[in-house]
Amino acid sequence: MSHELVLFTGNANPALAAAIAEELGVPLGKARVDRFPDGETRVQIRENVRGRDAFVIQPTCPPVNEHLMELLILIDALRRSSAGRITAVVPYYGYARQEKMTIGREPITAKLVADLLMTAGAERLLTLDLHAPAIAGFFHIPVDNLPATPLMAAYFRDLSLDDAITVAPDAGGVRRALDFAHRLETPVVFITKHRPAFDEPHILGIVGDVEGRTAIIIDDMISSGGTLLQTTEILLARGARAVYACATHPVFAGDAAERLRQSPLRQIVVTDTIPLRPDQHWPGLTVLSVAPLFAEAIRRIHEERSVSALFR
Repeated sequence: MSHELVLFTGNANPALAAAIAEELGVPLGKARVDRFPDGETRVQIRENVRGRDAFVIQPTCPPVNEHLMELLILIDALRRSSAGRITAVVPYYGYARQEKMTIGREPITAKLVADLLMTAGAERLLTLDLHAPAIAGFFHIPVDNLPATPLMAAYFRDLSLDDAITVAPDAGGVRRALDFAHRLETPVVFITKHRPAFDEPHILGIVGDVEGRTAIIIDDMISSGGTLLQTTEILLARGARAVYACATHPVFAGDAAERLRQSPLRQIVVTDTIPLRPDQHWPGLTVLSVAPLFAEAIRRIHEERSVSALFR
């Protein structure tokens, strides 16, 4: 394999791909990614990639199906162009919440997506804060699941909030919250939650004391905002002085951005794994870039160095 690194991107988040390329000091590869008149995805690699170490940067964010197809076809095009190795760089892994069967006769779509990526020709996956870490086990190729916790913790450390506590909004986020709390040296509060339906979170209670404290809710994503808004309400009702929130992936489905804008949350911190429309920005929202993190991870993969060493 040639030692030369090459980066490609689809249309999901070209700004993030450009920022990663700038961090690495390499140009984005030349490729055409658009649509045929009938709506089918059209891809053409417009430079020689034979033997090169290719990285395809493409979060599968909404519209998920469209961006997933772009990713799959880009990988297939690179494989057919004799790329030396192909790494799928997927900052946001769509369908991650469909990683298990909750009732009968349901698909495990996160596993299907893994199968599609491998069939297309991906030889490695680089991603960030998988909704369920067990998804890495769906792959028969190396998976690097980067954590955003160090980036978030560094931001909140600089805020020097008084009497801060970390809040885990559900059982699935306990490990993330413990890591965050360890980095900030704060206590941890746990929210107990029940979902009578997939999109209907219902908070049962809080384990821990929040009275007079500044609460920081940490999660992997904000979709409808329902869990975050309910958690904020119960924290304030239990005497929290102020509530902040941080989440890696700003999905912001439907009118979530407007609901969050009008909420009592002091500040919400997210990353740029998913591009936001102009109307989804407001003064209380802070967006941190993951471009330096992904650039360093790509550099380490390309040079056959440890990726996990980034977080020790």
